[in-house]
Amino acid sequence: MKIRSADFRVKQGDKLNLDKWPTAVQPIYESKKQYQKLLRDHVAQLSSLQHLLYASNRYAVLLIFQAMDAAGKDGAIKHVMSGVNPQGCQVFSYRHPSAMELQHDFLWRTTRDLPERGRIGIFNRSYYEEVLIVRVHPEILRGEGIGNGSLDEKTVWQSRYRSILDLESHLHRNGTRIVKFYLHLSKEEQQKRFLQRIDEPEKNWKFNVGDIEERKFWNDYMKAYEECLSATSTREAPWYVVPADDKANARLIVSQIILDTLNGLEMTYPEVNAERRNELQSIRERLINGDLD
Repeated sequence: MKIRSADFRVKQGDKLNLDKWPTAVQPIYESKKQYQKLLRDHVAQLSSLQHLLYASNRYAVLLIFQAMDAAGKDGAIKHVMSGVNPQGCQVFSYRHPSAMELQHDFLWRTTRDLPERGRIGIFNRSYYEEVLIVRVHPEILRGEGIGNGSLDEKTVWQSRYRSILDLESHLHRNGTRIVKFYLHLSKEEQQKRFLQRIDEPEKNWKFNVGDIEERKFWNDYMKAYEECLSATSTREAPWYVVPADDKANARLIVSQIILDTLNGLEMTYPEVNAERRNELQSIRERLINGDLD
């Protein structure tokens, strides 16, 4: 199966129904050995392109990962980005905001961590939590210390979507390319992975009782994701719905989408003018002759 990024992209203006988007597709690989080879090839290409991204110093890339618990965000980030120079890539994970962060607008804490030109930034969860978990649990909104006029649930979500769209449009105009992944996991597969975390001692540390409590709100989360992705997927900052029941497949799809994004950028290594080439040649000759020892 050839990976076509467009097959997983949410088109701007489309009304999303996640029931119609698969959580599993035909495997891209035929064996574990082939999967490992395909992933190595993708990782090698990503490493080369990240080097070019850094050298060209023209764009920044922001990758956003959102999903239900146990969908494989951490694993996808770890395996797909394993070959990228750590100096050119940073990962940020966001949990419940601190007391200080609650004194600012909902975009403030993630804006501090945006990547600079030449680098890749990865948000493992992001400002989108403010229209996902906060929508499912509106009591969180009331604890954010914002004015009463901003608590109207009839308008607050559309207002936040607009703020997000404005931010992402601003970033795009200034050279940041944003790619957003929703790892689409089935409820049945989530149950299977939770059971593995309980039954396999080496995975016990991954299990959180709170994840079981959140599972009770599955339908509410699906509705929140549907409305969020429909409202905020744009040509400049698209959402991709990645089938996540097969972790290996998901990693190959994610890595291909990132490759397609990087290959679509106008990037070149800095050109060296004649004066600089002459200077380098002179230094080379002096090194060979031992003049610089």
